[in-house]
Amino acid sequence: MPDANVRIPEEAKDRLAAIAATEGLSLRAYLARLAETLLTPAERAESAEQARATLKEWNGYAPTPAEQQNLDSELDRRLAAAEER
Repeated sequence: MPDANVRIPEEAKDRLAAIAATEGLSLRAYLARLAETLLTPAERAESAEQARATLKEWNGYAPTPAEQQNLDSELDRRLAAAEER
């Protein structure tokens, strides 16, 4: 497979290389592994839909879109509060 060139700030490259080194990997290997573990938006949506279906089957939980939005907003609020600490 041919390599690709990606232009990123030097500081970002250095940071990623340092993280890779602590895991005993080259930057190339680390980025390849990272790409394999991250989900695309479509994959995340599919996973969320599977989780909702499992919850509904398991305990009947089936939030409405409005309830989902409220829960998402509450999660965003809590994450923002945690980041402020």
